[in-house]
Amino acid sequence: MFVISLLFCQCLNPQMRQWLVKRSQSTVTVEAGATCTPAAAATVPSAATNRIVGRWLLGCSGLVVGAVVLGGVTRLTESGLSMVDWHLVREMKPPQSQAEWEAEFSKYQQFPEFKIMNHDMTLPEFKFIFYMEWGHRMWGRLVGLAYILPTVYFWRKGYFTRSMKGKVLGLCGFVFFQGLLGWYMVKSGLEDKPESHDIPRVSQYRLSAHLGSALLLYCASLWTGLTMLLPAHKFAESKRLLQLRKFAKGTGGLVFLTALSGAFVAGLDAGLVYNSFPKMGERWIPDDLLAFSPTLKNFFENPTTVQFDHRILAISSLTAITGLYMFSRRMRLPRRTKIAISLLAAMAYGQVALGISTLLLYVPTPLAATHQSGSVALLTLAIWVLAELRKIPK
Repeated sequence: MFVISLLFCQCLNPQMRQWLVKRSQSTVTVEAGATCTPAAAATVPSAATNRIVGRWLLGCSGLVVGAVVLGGVTRLTESGLSMVDWHLVREMKPPQSQAEWEAEFSKYQQFPEFKIMNHDMTLPEFKFIFYMEWGHRMWGRLVGLAYILPTVYFWRKGYFTRSMKGKVLGLCGFVFFQGLLGWYMVKSGLEDKPESHDIPRVSQYRLSAHLGSALLLYCASLWTGLTMLLPAHKFAESKRLLQLRKFAKGTGGLVFLTALSGAFVAGLDAGLVYNSFPKMGERWIPDDLLAFSPTLKNFFENPTTVQFDHRILAISSLTAITGLYMFSRRMRLPRRTKIAISLLAAMAYGQVALGISTLLLYVPTPLAATHQSGSVALLTLAIWVLAELRKIPK
Protein backbone atom coordinates (compact mmCIF):
# COMPACT_ATOMS: atom_id res chain seq x y z
CA MET A 1 0.00 0.00 0.00
CA PHE A 2 2.86 2.37 0.74
CA VAL A 3 4.37 1.85 -2.78
CA ILE A 4 1.01 2.33 -4.52
CA SER A 5 0.50 5.56 -2.63
CA LEU A 6 3.83 6.92 -3.81
CA LEU A 7 3.04 6.09 -7.46
CA PHE A 8 -0.31 7.78 -7.10
CA CYS A 9 1.43 10.88 -5.70
CA GLN A 10 3.31 11.40 -9.01
CA CYS A 11 0.04 12.32 -10.66
CA LEU A 12 -0.77 15.03 -8.08
CA ASN A 13 0.47 18.61 -7.66
CA PRO A 14 3.56 19.18 -5.46
CA GLN A 15 1.59 20.43 -2.42
CA MET A 16 -0.78 17.45 -2.40
CA ARG A 17 2.13 15.06 -3.01
CA GLN A 18 4.09 16.45 -0.01
CA TRP A 19 1.04 16.12 2.26
CA LEU A 20 0.49 12.48 1.33
CA VAL A 21 4.15 11.59 1.85
CA LYS A 22 4.16 13.10 5.36
CA ARG A 23 0.93 11.27 6.18
CA SER A 24 2.45 7.96 5.03
CA GLN A 25 5.58 8.53 7.11
CA SER A 26 3.56 9.28 10.23
CA THR A 27 1.49 6.14 9.70
CA VAL A 28 4.64 4.02 9.46
CA THR A 29 5.96 5.59 12.66
CA VAL A 30 2.75 4.82 14.56
CA GLU A 31 2.76 1.21 13.31
CA ALA A 32 6.40 0.81 14.32
CA GLY A 33 5.55 2.14 17.78
CA ALA A 34 2.69 -0.32 18.03
CA THR A 35 5.02 -3.22 17.29
CA CYS A 36 7.23 -2.13 20.23
CA THR A 37 4.38 -2.28 22.73
CA PRO A 38 4.60 -6.07 23.37
CA ALA A 39 8.33 -5.76 24.08
CA ALA A 40 7.67 -3.03 26.62
CA ALA A 41 4.84 -5.04 28.11
CA ALA A 42 7.25 -7.90 28.80
CA THR A 43 8.39 -6.06 31.94
CA VAL A 44 4.87 -5.94 33.39
CA PRO A 45 4.52 -8.31 36.42
CA SER A 46 3.32 -11.75 35.41
CA ALA A 47 2.90 -15.17 37.00
CA ALA A 48 6.57 -15.92 36.31
CA THR A 49 7.85 -12.69 37.88
CA ASN A 50 5.52 -13.17 40.85
CA ARG A 51 7.10 -16.58 41.46
CA ILE A 52 10.57 -15.01 41.39
CA VAL A 53 9.57 -12.26 43.81
CA GLY A 54 7.76 -14.74 46.06
CA ARG A 55 10.79 -17.03 46.29
CA TRP A 56 13.01 -14.02 47.01
CA LEU A 57 10.77 -12.97 49.91
CA LEU A 58 10.73 -16.51 51.30
CA GLY A 59 14.52 -16.53 51.11
CA CYS A 60 14.65 -13.20 52.96
CA SER A 61 12.32 -14.52 55.65
CA GLY A 62 14.65 -17.50 56.06
CA LEU A 63 17.57 -15.12 56.64
CA VAL A 64 15.50 -13.28 59.26
CA VAL A 65 14.94 -16.60 61.04
CA GLY A 66 18.70 -17.09 61.06
CA ALA A 67 19.15 -13.66 62.63
CA VAL A 68 16.54 -14.43 65.32
CA VAL A 69 18.14 -17.79 66.17
CA LEU A 70 21.66 -16.35 66.19
CA GLY A 71 20.46 -13.47 68.35
CA GLY A 72 18.97 -15.95 70.81
CA VAL A 73 22.22 -17.89 71.04
CA THR A 74 24.12 -14.63 71.49
CA ARG A 75 21.83 -13.76 74.37
CA LEU A 76 22.11 -17.22 75.96
CA THR A 77 25.92 -17.14 75.81
CA GLU A 78 25.91 -13.58 77.23
CA SER A 79 27.87 -12.31 74.25
CA GLY A 80 25.70 -9.35 73.25
CA LEU A 81 27.63 -6.68 75.14
CA SER A 82 31.10 -7.66 73.91
CA MET A 83 31.13 -5.05 71.11
CA VAL A 84 30.83 -1.65 72.73
CA ASP A 85 30.84 0.41 69.51
CA TRP A 86 28.57 0.50 66.49
CA HIS A 87 29.86 1.38 63.03
CA LEU A 88 28.05 0.37 59.88
CA VAL A 89 31.20 -0.35 57.82
CA ARG A 90 34.24 -0.17 60.10
CA GLU A 91 33.17 -3.01 62.40
CA MET A 92 32.74 -5.42 59.49
CA LYS A 93 36.42 -6.29 59.85
CA PRO A 94 37.18 -7.93 63.23
CA PRO A 95 40.53 -7.36 65.00
CA GLN A 96 43.41 -9.05 63.20
CA SER A 97 46.58 -8.55 65.21
CA GLN A 98 47.32 -9.16 68.87
CA ALA A 99 47.50 -5.41 69.44
CA GLU A 100 44.06 -4.87 67.91
CA TRP A 101 42.55 -7.62 70.05
CA GLU A 102 44.08 -6.17 73.21
CA ALA A 103 42.75 -2.71 72.29
CA GLU A 104 39.25 -4.12 71.77
CA PHE A 105 39.45 -6.06 75.03
CA SER A 106 40.59 -2.90 76.80
CA LYS A 107 37.49 -1.05 75.58
CA TYR A 108 35.26 -3.87 76.86
CA GLN A 109 36.93 -3.64 80.27
CA GLN A 110 35.60 -0.09 80.67
CA PHE A 111 31.98 -1.25 80.91
CA PRO A 112 29.84 -2.76 83.71
CA GLU A 113 29.63 -6.33 82.38
CA PHE A 114 33.38 -6.83 82.71
CA LYS A 115 33.67 -4.95 86.00
CA ILE A 116 30.84 -6.83 87.73
CA MET A 117 30.57 -10.23 86.02
CA ASN A 118 33.64 -10.97 83.90
CA HIS A 119 36.49 -9.27 85.77
CA ASP A 120 38.55 -12.48 85.56
CA MET A 121 37.89 -13.05 81.84
CA THR A 122 40.88 -13.91 79.64
CA LEU A 123 41.52 -12.67 76.12
CA PRO A 124 40.64 -16.05 74.47
CA GLU A 125 37.32 -16.05 76.36
CA PHE A 126 36.67 -12.50 75.18
CA LYS A 127 37.35 -13.52 71.59
CA PHE A 128 34.59 -16.14 71.80
CA ILE A 129 31.88 -13.72 72.94
CA PHE A 130 33.17 -11.06 70.54
CA TYR A 131 32.86 -13.37 67.54
CA MET A 132 29.35 -14.39 68.64
CA GLU A 133 28.16 -10.78 68.62
CA TRP A 134 30.17 -9.94 65.50
CA GLY A 135 28.56 -12.85 63.65
CA HIS A 136 25.11 -11.67 64.71
CA ARG A 137 25.78 -8.15 63.45
CA MET A 138 27.25 -9.34 60.18
CA TRP A 139 24.24 -11.58 59.64
CA GLY A 140 22.06 -8.53 60.16
CA ARG A 141 23.94 -6.71 57.40
CA LEU A 142 23.50 -9.74 55.14
CA VAL A 143 19.76 -9.54 55.76
CA GLY A 144 19.79 -5.87 54.81
CA LEU A 145 21.61 -6.53 51.54
CA ALA A 146 19.28 -9.45 50.75
CA TYR A 147 16.33 -7.07 50.93
CA ILE A 148 17.76 -3.90 49.40
CA LEU A 149 19.81 -5.11 46.41
CA PRO A 150 17.11 -7.37 44.85
CA THR A 151 14.54 -4.63 45.49
CA VAL A 152 16.54 -2.23 43.32
CA TYR A 153 17.00 -4.86 40.61
CA PHE A 154 13.37 -6.02 40.52
CA TRP A 155 12.13 -2.43 40.60
CA ARG A 156 14.19 -1.54 37.52
CA LYS A 157 13.06 -4.71 35.73
CA GLY A 158 9.41 -3.81 36.37
CA TYR A 159 8.61 -6.88 38.47
CA PHE A 160 6.61 -4.98 41.09
CA THR A 161 3.02 -3.85 40.91
CA ARG A 162 2.13 -0.50 42.44
CA SER A 163 0.98 -2.08 45.70
CA MET A 164 4.03 -4.34 45.84
CA LYS A 165 6.32 -1.32 45.55
CA GLY A 166 4.85 0.07 48.75
CA LYS A 167 5.26 -3.29 50.50
CA VAL A 168 8.92 -3.79 49.58
CA LEU A 169 9.78 -0.20 50.50
CA GLY A 170 8.18 -0.83 53.88
CA LEU A 171 10.17 -4.05 54.34
CA CYS A 172 13.47 -2.36 53.44
CA GLY A 173 12.72 0.53 55.79
CA PHE A 174 11.89 -1.94 58.54
CA VAL A 175 15.25 -3.69 58.07
CA PHE A 176 17.05 -0.38 58.59
CA PHE A 177 14.93 0.38 61.65
CA GLN A 178 15.69 -3.08 63.03
CA GLY A 179 19.43 -2.40 62.90
CA LEU A 180 19.08 0.90 64.76
CA LEU A 181 16.83 -0.75 67.33
CA GLY A 182 19.45 -3.45 67.90
CA TRP A 183 22.11 -0.89 68.78
CA TYR A 184 19.62 1.03 70.96
CA MET A 185 19.05 -2.24 72.82
CA VAL A 186 22.78 -2.93 73.29
CA LYS A 187 23.37 0.59 74.65
CA SER A 188 21.01 -0.13 77.55
CA GLY A 189 23.38 -2.85 78.76
CA LEU A 190 26.46 -0.63 78.55
CA GLU A 191 25.16 2.08 80.87
CA ASP A 192 26.41 2.42 84.42
CA LYS A 193 23.55 1.98 86.93
CA PRO A 194 24.93 2.72 90.40
CA GLU A 195 21.48 2.42 91.97
CA SER A 196 21.04 -1.14 90.66
CA HIS A 197 22.60 -4.22 92.29
CA ASP A 198 21.51 -6.48 89.44
CA ILE A 199 23.90 -8.00 86.92
CA PRO A 200 24.40 -5.90 83.75
CA ARG A 201 21.90 -6.81 81.05
CA VAL A 202 20.05 -5.11 78.24
CA SER A 203 16.63 -3.64 78.94
CA GLN A 204 13.94 -6.30 78.61
CA TYR A 205 11.72 -3.66 77.02
CA ARG A 206 14.25 -2.95 74.27
CA LEU A 207 14.98 -6.66 73.87
CA SER A 208 11.30 -7.44 73.35
CA ALA A 209 10.98 -4.51 70.92
CA HIS A 210 14.00 -5.78 68.96
CA LEU A 211 12.63 -9.34 68.82
CA GLY A 212 9.10 -8.15 68.11
CA SER A 213 10.19 -6.04 65.16
CA ALA A 214 12.21 -8.96 63.78
CA LEU A 215 9.17 -11.22 64.07
CA LEU A 216 6.97 -8.62 62.36
CA LEU A 217 9.49 -8.35 59.51
CA TYR A 218 9.54 -12.14 59.26
CA CYS A 219 5.75 -12.49 59.28
CA ALA A 220 5.28 -9.77 56.66
CA SER A 221 7.90 -11.29 54.33
CA LEU A 222 6.61 -14.83 54.80
CA TRP A 223 2.97 -13.85 54.32
CA THR A 224 3.69 -11.87 51.15
CA GLY A 225 5.88 -14.63 49.73
CA LEU A 226 3.37 -17.39 50.46
CA THR A 227 0.42 -15.48 49.01
CA MET A 228 2.42 -14.94 45.81
CA LEU A 229 3.44 -18.59 45.49
CA LEU A 230 0.47 -20.54 46.85
CA PRO A 231 -2.70 -20.34 44.74
CA ALA A 232 -5.69 -19.35 46.85
CA HIS A 233 -8.29 -22.08 47.41
CA LYS A 234 -11.79 -21.51 46.02
CA PHE A 235 -13.70 -22.16 49.21
CA ALA A 236 -17.46 -22.30 49.31
CA GLU A 237 -18.11 -19.41 51.69
CA SER A 238 -20.05 -20.52 54.74
CA LYS A 239 -20.57 -19.57 58.36
CA ARG A 240 -18.28 -22.37 59.54
CA LEU A 241 -15.49 -21.25 57.21
CA LEU A 242 -15.82 -17.68 58.50
CA GLN A 243 -15.57 -19.00 62.06
CA LEU A 244 -12.51 -21.06 61.17
CA ARG A 245 -10.80 -18.01 59.66
CA LYS A 246 -11.48 -15.92 62.78
CA PHE A 247 -10.32 -18.79 64.99
CA ALA A 248 -7.08 -19.10 62.98
CA LYS A 249 -6.41 -15.36 63.15
CA GLY A 250 -6.90 -15.30 66.92
CA THR A 251 -4.68 -18.34 67.32
CA GLY A 252 -1.95 -16.78 65.19
CA GLY A 253 -2.07 -13.63 67.31
CA LEU A 254 -1.78 -15.70 70.48
CA VAL A 255 1.25 -17.57 69.10
CA PHE A 256 2.92 -14.25 68.25
CA LEU A 257 2.21 -12.85 71.73
CA THR A 258 3.62 -15.99 73.37
CA ALA A 259 6.83 -15.71 71.34
CA LEU A 260 7.12 -12.04 72.28
CA SER A 261 6.67 -12.83 75.97
CA GLY A 262 9.69 -15.12 75.64
CA ALA A 263 11.82 -12.00 75.14
CA PHE A 264 10.87 -10.79 78.62
CA VAL A 265 11.74 -14.23 80.01
CA ALA A 266 15.15 -14.06 78.32
CA GLY A 267 15.75 -10.44 79.28
CA LEU A 268 15.13 -11.07 82.97
CA ASP A 269 16.57 -14.62 83.09
CA ALA A 270 13.11 -15.58 84.36
CA GLY A 271 13.61 -19.19 83.30
CA LEU A 272 15.90 -19.65 86.33
CA VAL A 273 13.36 -18.54 88.94
CA TYR A 274 11.03 -21.56 89.35
CA ASN A 275 12.37 -24.70 87.69
CA SER A 276 9.40 -26.96 88.33
CA PHE A 277 6.26 -27.85 86.41
CA PRO A 278 3.26 -27.71 86.52
CA LYS A 279 3.52 -25.96 89.89
CA MET A 280 5.88 -23.07 90.58
CA GLY A 281 7.73 -24.41 93.58
CA GLU A 282 5.13 -25.80 95.96
CA ARG A 283 2.31 -23.58 94.75
CA TRP A 284 0.16 -23.12 91.67
CA ILE A 285 0.33 -19.36 92.19
CA PRO A 286 3.60 -18.23 93.85
CA ASP A 287 3.61 -15.80 96.76
CA ASP A 288 5.80 -13.22 95.02
CA LEU A 289 3.65 -13.02 91.89
CA LEU A 290 2.67 -9.39 92.61
CA ALA A 291 5.54 -8.38 94.87
CA PHE A 292 6.40 -5.17 92.97
CA SER A 293 4.56 -1.89 93.29
CA PRO A 294 2.73 -0.58 91.34
CA THR A 295 1.04 -3.82 90.30
CA LEU A 296 1.47 -3.24 86.56
CA LYS A 297 5.24 -3.25 87.01
CA ASN A 298 5.17 -6.96 87.89
CA PHE A 299 4.11 -7.98 84.37
CA PHE A 300 7.27 -6.53 82.83
CA GLU A 301 9.92 -6.46 85.56
CA ASN A 302 9.12 -9.21 88.07
CA PRO A 303 10.82 -12.46 86.89
CA THR A 304 8.23 -14.60 88.70
CA THR A 305 5.31 -12.85 87.01
CA VAL A 306 7.01 -12.87 83.62
CA GLN A 307 7.58 -16.64 83.83
CA PHE A 308 4.02 -17.19 85.07
CA ASP A 309 2.62 -15.13 82.15
CA HIS A 310 4.72 -17.06 79.65
CA ARG A 311 3.39 -20.35 81.03
CA ILE A 312 -0.22 -19.13 80.80
CA LEU A 313 0.26 -17.86 77.24
CA ALA A 314 1.96 -21.10 76.16
CA ILE A 315 -0.86 -23.25 77.59
CA SER A 316 -3.45 -20.92 76.03
CA SER A 317 -1.73 -21.20 72.63
CA LEU A 318 -1.66 -25.00 72.91
CA THR A 319 -5.36 -25.07 73.84
CA ALA A 320 -6.29 -22.74 70.98
CA ILE A 321 -4.30 -24.74 68.42
CA THR A 322 -5.85 -27.98 69.66
CA GLY A 323 -9.30 -26.43 69.33
CA LEU A 324 -8.49 -25.19 65.83
CA TYR A 325 -7.38 -28.68 64.84
CA MET A 326 -10.53 -30.32 66.25
CA PHE A 327 -12.79 -27.73 64.62
CA SER A 328 -11.09 -28.17 61.23
CA ARG A 329 -11.55 -31.97 61.38
CA ARG A 330 -15.31 -31.48 61.07
CA MET A 331 -14.98 -29.53 57.83
CA ARG A 332 -14.17 -30.44 54.25
CA LEU A 333 -10.92 -28.64 53.52
CA PRO A 334 -8.27 -28.97 50.79
CA ARG A 335 -5.55 -31.49 51.53
CA ARG A 336 -2.83 -28.84 51.71
CA THR A 337 -4.81 -26.88 54.30
CA LYS A 338 -5.34 -29.98 56.44
CA ILE A 339 -1.61 -30.71 56.34
CA ALA A 340 -0.80 -27.17 57.47
CA ILE A 341 -3.20 -27.35 60.44
CA SER A 342 -1.97 -30.83 61.42
CA LEU A 343 1.67 -29.70 61.38
CA LEU A 344 0.74 -26.66 63.46
CA ALA A 345 -0.86 -28.89 66.10
CA ALA A 346 2.08 -31.31 66.15
CA MET A 347 4.59 -28.45 66.46
CA ALA A 348 2.60 -26.89 69.32
CA TYR A 349 2.90 -30.04 71.44
CA GLY A 350 6.58 -30.37 70.58
CA GLN A 351 7.21 -26.75 71.51
CA VAL A 352 5.51 -27.13 74.89
CA ALA A 353 7.58 -30.25 75.57
CA LEU A 354 10.75 -28.31 74.70
CA GLY A 355 9.75 -25.46 76.99
CA ILE A 356 9.07 -27.75 79.96
CA SER A 357 12.34 -29.62 79.40
CA THR A 358 14.28 -26.35 79.21
CA LEU A 359 12.72 -25.23 82.49
CA LEU A 360 13.28 -28.49 84.40
CA LEU A 361 16.91 -28.76 83.26
CA TYR A 362 17.74 -25.19 84.35
CA VAL A 363 17.94 -23.67 80.85
CA PRO A 364 20.87 -25.42 79.15
CA THR A 365 22.00 -23.34 76.17
CA PRO A 366 21.44 -25.92 73.37
CA LEU A 367 17.94 -26.80 74.60
CA ALA A 368 17.00 -23.16 75.22
CA ALA A 369 18.18 -22.21 71.71
CA THR A 370 16.10 -25.06 70.27
CA HIS A 371 13.08 -23.85 72.21
CA GLN A 372 13.53 -20.31 70.88
CA SER A 373 13.83 -21.66 67.34
CA GLY A 374 10.70 -23.72 67.92
CA SER A 375 8.72 -20.56 68.62
CA VAL A 376 9.63 -19.25 65.16
CA ALA A 377 8.71 -22.60 63.59
CA LEU A 378 5.33 -22.49 65.33
CA LEU A 379 4.75 -18.94 64.11
CA THR A 380 5.72 -20.03 60.59
CA LEU A 381 3.10 -22.76 60.55
CA ALA A 382 0.47 -20.36 61.91
CA ILE A 383 1.20 -17.96 59.02
CA TRP A 384 0.96 -20.85 56.56
CA VAL A 385 -2.46 -21.82 57.93
CA LEU A 386 -3.65 -18.22 57.54
CA ALA A 387 -2.36 -18.13 53.97
CA GLU A 388 -4.25 -21.32 53.20
CA LEU A 389 -7.50 -19.93 54.59
CA ARG A 390 -7.27 -16.48 53.00
CA LYS A 391 -10.05 -15.09 50.84
CA ILE A 392 -9.67 -14.83 47.08
CA PRO A 393 -9.33 -11.12 46.23
CA LYS A 394 -12.18 -9.83 44.12
